[in-house]
Amino acid sequence: MSLRDYHILISHSWDYSDDYRTIKSWLDSAGYFKWSDYSVPIENPIDAKSKAELKQRIANRISCCSCVIVLSGMYVAYSEWIDFEIETALKYNKPIIGVRPRGQLRVPDEVSSNADIMVGWTRDGIVNAVRQYAL
Repeated sequence: MSLRDYHILISHSWDYSDDYRTIKSWLDSAGYFKWSDYSVPIENPIDAKSKAELKQRIANRISCCSCVIVLSGMYVAYSEWIDFEIETALKYNKPIIGVRPRGQLRVPDEVSSNADIMVGWTRDGIVNAVRQYAL
């Protein structure tokens, strides 16, 4: 029996790429868990000629995802791209897993009001949420 391959986009701010890399390493190291990364890390940006083309390419990625993980640091409240990724996930009825960074108590309303589940800053919490909510 083969493992299911979860297609996941980790929505994050490039200014906080370490958080993205941490979650990526957690997913990579989780036992009996296979996933494909549909994210747009700073190390591998999408080559697009316009903002509209970039949005379309991100939307295409999200449309193929099992779920979207949103790092819910307070910077999210000021990120046009993270807002776009949340709106696109909702448009395509993709589950949204909100992650509270490192015990942070406050999270932006954009994340908490749209997430299917909010989890803490732990590998097991994120992996369990993906297993439970991903399409």
